[in-house]
Amino acid sequence: MRYTTTLLFTFLTTQIFAQPERWQQRIKYNIDIKVDDVANKFNGTEKLEYTNNSPDTLTKIFLHLYWNAFQPNSSMDVRSRELGKLSTRNDKAGNPLPDWDTRVKDRISKLKPNEIGYQKVSSIKILGVLQKLIEHETILEVQLAKSILPKSKTNIDIVFEAQVPVQVRRSGRNNAEGIRFSMSQWYPKMVEYDYQGWNANPYIAREFYGVWGDYNVSINIDKRYMVAATGVLQNANSTSKGYADSKLPSVLQTDNNITWNFKGENIHDFVWAADTSYKHISKKVKNGVILHTFYKAGNATTDSAWNNVLWAAEKVLPFMEKHYGAYPYPQYSFIQGGDGGMEYAMATLIRSSNLGTVFHEWIHSWYQHILGTNESLFGWMDEGFTTFAENEVTDYYNNNWAMQSPFTNAASKAALAKQIAKDKDALPAIQADDYAGYFNLAKSGFEEPLTTHADHYNTNFGYAAAAYSKGATFLSQLGYIVGDSVRNKILLEYYRIWKFKHPNANDFIRVAEKTSGVSLQWYKEYWVNSTKTIDYKIGNISNDSITGKPQILLERIGKIPMPIDVLITYKDGSKEWHYIPMNLMFAGKAAEDNTPRIIHEEWRWTHPSYSFNIDKRITEIRSIEIDPSYRMADVNRINNKLVIPE
Repeated sequence: MRYTTTLLFTFLTTQIFAQPERWQQRIKYNIDIKVDDVANKFNGTEKLEYTNNSPDTLTKIFLHLYWNAFQPNSSMDVRSRELGKLSTRNDKAGNPLPDWDTRVKDRISKLKPNEIGYQKVSSIKILGVLQKLIEHETILEVQLAKSILPKSKTNIDIVFEAQVPVQVRRSGRNNAEGIRFSMSQWYPKMVEYDYQGWNANPYIAREFYGVWGDYNVSINIDKRYMVAATGVLQNANSTSKGYADSKLPSVLQTDNNITWNFKGENIHDFVWAADTSYKHISKKVKNGVILHTFYKAGNATTDSAWNNVLWAAEKVLPFMEKHYGAYPYPQYSFIQGGDGGMEYAMATLIRSSNLGTVFHEWIHSWYQHILGTNESLFGWMDEGFTTFAENEVTDYYNNNWAMQSPFTNAASKAALAKQIAKDKDALPAIQADDYAGYFNLAKSGFEEPLTTHADHYNTNFGYAAAAYSKGATFLSQLGYIVGDSVRNKILLEYYRIWKFKHPNANDFIRVAEKTSGVSLQWYKEYWVNSTKTIDYKIGNISNDSITGKPQILLERIGKIPMPIDVLITYKDGSKEWHYIPMNLMFAGKAAEDNTPRIIHEEWRWTHPSYSFNIDKRITEIRSIEIDPSYRMADVNRINNKLVIPE
């Protein structure tokens, strides 16, 4: 049976879904530290208000002590050196490359006592009672003297000290760009307790997960430093250095130290950085959001590049909100520091002013800090979705704003124009790099299912390609299955329904199903839970022995079944779509353009081949192509197109 209409099914895109019920723990942090910048140490206290919204009685709690990883023979150290014994790729000369993270390598093993990092908790009290502490390197187990009951609040007092490590991975002092302090993962942080229990993952340089709450952080440090941080500075006129409100009087500082007080609400992490030569620029944009950049003061070229960060960020914010949801926080800071690019609440540490990194880290605000997926279990839902969005935002910026930037020179604009022209001839232009990354992974022999815990991938290469490339391809290919416009509606519904709720893979799939009207569990099972691949081929073309009409044979060589778009181009220039739904979908997608479209009977996933007839003669065909949009991640496209000789 076939139909010549351009619409097969009605999509449920206007349906309003009820908010799902999922309890969340809640926390309030009041942190005070005093920094000794000469010794690279600080002492601090934390006063926590922890709300147990779970139905469970908690007999213990856990805290992250991330910096204990930066010590010789730590889990992070040994893990990096062990992976360095493997090789997944070769260099240009054909020599095997170690699989370790090039930022870490064996650097931790060589740290001296005054270069290591540590976080030492000297005491934890609840209602004045000391609790029993058991340290497991980067995880502190607290055996509670009195259990925390369901639906109750508990006040916890913590006293701790820390030594800032030489910068190795994300955190530390004196990074390659000369930033004095990059202070991420710097405080004893409550481990998240959720519907799966405690997520007490030792730190080996991978992903993060946290409890949403409110932060009130005071940092006492030598007044020579400028501090950049998560949250909103509460005492700007006591610190000056670019923050001060000209409408208010400045406060004269007579002490050698200044206390910087920042507050952030409804966030699950806090980062800060400090340097004596930071330059700070800021801009208030749409809806009163204030964007900041902090960078190592340099020459006019440096100033122009970091001003361009603010200029570009303002231009892309409306696009990001339109496609991924509203940005709910009052500010965002792009802070030079760390070891590349790493996202935190309301801020990122980035090595340079590269706009690709700028966009990527900011988009993490949506997929890590607003939606808050557990990165250890679903890293592809954060890194992959972020990478997909980064590509869309970059494409939007390059095609609409880049040439207008007053902070980009003529040579850079000319190079960009050349690249844009080149990209227009590539398919798919926006997401091509991620498809290529996935194909490389699928053919490498090192692929593992996306369900693999981030810490337990066998190789760094396998983890990175899976989380970033295969994760991004998941969304691009979803556009092939349900239509790009419907996929875009899914992303907005996903944000609306699951913001601040830690969604998992099935949560996303259910939103996608309800929005599209298409059953998609099969897609999750194949793409996420397996390493099976897609490979379709155009087989023989012959005249049907019964109808006499041309019959086109399609063959499924790979193990993942998919709906199939076939475009037939005739010698007279006309074109015709042939759409074949896959039976597990129990629906199909609407036409995506005005080309005539014929919808055929569904292809059952058990059947390796499928034939359909066309009305015109074989001699009238110029070409037949499976998925000319290149959105289906077919690992062998050489057999996807057949051109009929003249």
